[in-house]
Amino acid sequence: MLIDREKCIGCMKCIPFCPMEAIVAENKKASVNSDRCTECGVCLRAKVCVKEAIFQDKLEWPRAIRAQFSNVLFVHKDIPIEGRGTEEMKTNDVTGRFKEDEVGIGIELGRPGVGAHIDDVEKITMDLAKFGARFAEDNPTTHLVDVSTGKLADEMEITRWEFVTSAIVECIIKKEDLKDMMDLLKETAKDIDTVFSLDLIFKDTKNYKEILNDLNIEVRPNAKINVGMAMA
Repeated sequence: MLIDREKCIGCMKCIPFCPMEAIVAENKKASVNSDRCTECGVCLRAKVCVKEAIFQDKLEWPRAIRAQFSNVLFVHKDIPIEGRGTEEMKTNDVTGRFKEDEVGIGIELGRPGVGAHIDDVEKITMDLAKFGARFAEDNPTTHLVDVSTGKLADEMEITRWEFVTSAIVECIIKKEDLKDMMDLLKETAKDIDTVFSLDLIFKDTKNYKEILNDLNIEVRPNAKINVGMAMA
């Protein structure tokens, strides 16, 4: 995103609308920090600028990947999903994606106000690939990497230091590999320059508390419960 400084009157009303704090005051006018901007488009869609000084410049590759993982209205060229996209982990009742001897893994890197570099995404996918992870096909993150190694694909190497609002990695691993995978992620977390959250999806509802206790993960009664629904 850019701001036309000729049109800008310095009201600064746009600054609070940037979730990445990329809009700053500079010489009494608003300006976009291009390194911090993830091209999410929130400031433009908010229509807060009375002078219409905010505009979307043409995004060239590799910067365009910022919009792919940050703008909820952006449709990926490889898959018909908008924004960062997911292979929807919450509806296993309908899809039957996760079997009883498997664990669904969801790892979300970054957050509004924090962001993440593609380089950190690769660190996570490389860890998961070591355990034979089956990456979700309809997830845009999967299309960044070689699924056998988790490394960025050759044509995606140029995106390594691009900055996005967040990215979700989704895959399936064998339940027997869960503890070792968790131990590896804990070590990798020390080298990741952003926040990330971990989702574990079990079909085995009888023994999941025991599994989590073995991982030293506290089972809290106020957890979010998802019920899969579908329409014919």
